Amino acid sequence: MHNILVVDDDADIREMLVDYLSPFGYQVSQAESATQLRAMLQACLPQVVLLDVSLPDEDGLSLARHIREHYDIGIIMVSGAGATVDRIIGLEVGADDYVSKPFDPRELLARVKSVIRRYPPLSSALSATATNTTDTQAWRPFGRCQVDLDGRRLLDGGGAEIPLTSMEFDLLRVFLERPNRVLSRDDLLGLTQNRDWDPFDRSIDIRVARLRKKIEATPDKPEFIKTVRGAGYRYQPPGGG
Repeated sequence: MHNILVVDDDADIREMLVDYLSPFGYQVSQAESATQLRAMLQACLPQVVLLDVSLPDEDGLSLARHIREHYDIGIIMVSGAGATVDRIIGLEVGADDYVSKPFDPRELLARVKSVIRRYPPLSSALSATATNTTDTQAWRPFGRCQVDLDGRRLLDGGGAEIPLTSMEFDLLRVFLERPNRVLSRDDLLGLTQNRDWDPFDRSIDIRVARLRKKIEATPDKPEFIKTVRGAGYRYQPPGGG
């Protein structure tokens, strides 16, 4: 079952979305503030967050940026403003989609379905890790780390495991299997998520930045995942591979 978290300080909107989405097989939770949202993310990650831009205790755009930097889950911004600049900012900070109030629930449902297709169920990523626990993996160098593709594990130079989200690992695999090749954002989106390129989609850039923090000694001056200006990214293996 897909989990959806509705974040809105308007109780009527929250209840309406719960009543509308639940019959379609979604498990819908509610949060009325940024504080409650953060607590719920720590307890159990939803697959998609419907996030109101205007919350009483924190700006929804800054929340969207925080979610995208720390979690691989879908984000649909919901706003009463409807201004083009708000929509663009929302997408630039990492939201997958943007809906203006008042909205047609049927349109929102279609957008939810579209976003869910971009993100695999969290349980599949966890089970993939849990079922690969043998010590016979073939480790391969990746940056300053070692990676086991079958076990979906990444170890630092000291042998400590580095946590990876499912989408971070998919990105890592694409780079590892295509060394010294320039890969555009379009290439990376297609190879990691099998979805079409969106000119406002910055999710690849955010995930590359997060992956650099895990494999690079100096992420701001990457040695392994290089930016090719105007073209995309290139993975350069240790020693030039």
